[in-house]
Amino acid sequence: MYAVDAAHPRDSGRAARARTEPMAVYALRDEERYLVDTEGGTYVVDLGSDACTCPDHAIRGSRCKHLRRVDMEVGIGRIPAPGERVAACAVCGDGVFVPARETGAFLCGDHRPAVGSFVRDRETDKLLVVTGVTTDRADERETGDGRRISDYETNTDYGDHEPVIEAVYAGNAPASPGPLDVSGRKRYGFPASRLRRLDPSERPETPVIGIRTDRDD
Repeated sequence: MYAVDAAHPRDSGRAARARTEPMAVYALRDEERYLVDTEGGTYVVDLGSDACTCPDHAIRGSRCKHLRRVDMEVGIGRIPAPGERVAACAVCGDGVFVPARETGAFLCGDHRPAVGSFVRDRETDKLLVVTGVTTDRADERETGDGRRISDYETNTDYGDHEPVIEAVYAGNAPASPGPLDVSGRKRYGFPASRLRRLDPSERPETPVIGIRTDRDD
C-alpha cells in the first residue's frame, strides 16, 4: 500500500481524495488494468506499470488519486487483484476471486471447506474428513470405474456443475483417544453441496493426520 509522505501536501490531498471522492472501479479483462469512472472523467489504471491515463499522472507524473483508489479497493477485497478474475461460486452464485487463467468450478469462502476439516454427508449423515478441494466439475470428474461423479444416483440432487470435494469416511473418529490417521483410507469424490460443513459445536476435537496431495479415487 502506498505510504503518504506528510512532507508533500499534494500527496496527502490525493490520498484523501482517493478515499472520499465518488469513484466506480471495474476490473478489465487483461488482468492488470482497471477502469475508474469519476465525475471528472473515465480513466484506465494499470497496476502492473503503476500508471493512469489521467492528466495528473500523464502530465505531472504524480501517483494520482485513481491509482490510489484502485490500490485501496484491491487491498480490502472489493475488486480482484492483478492476475485474478471474478468467478461465480458454483453453490450460491456469489462472486469469488480466482487466478485469471484457471478454469473449472469454484467455491466462495462460505461453501469451501478447509482441507482436514470434518463434514457430514447429507445423504447418509456419516462423518467425513476433507482431503482435497478441486476445481473439477462433478459432470467431468470420473472415478476409478470410469463413471462420472454426477452419474451416481446419490448425487442426482446436487449440481452437475459443482466442484468435486475429496473426502474420507472418518468412522468412529470422535471416540478415538488419539489422532485420526487418514493416510490409508480410500478417498471419495462428492459434489460440493452434498457435504455439509459443521457448526463449531458439532466439530470433533480429534486431530487429523496423514492427508496426502495425490488422488486415489
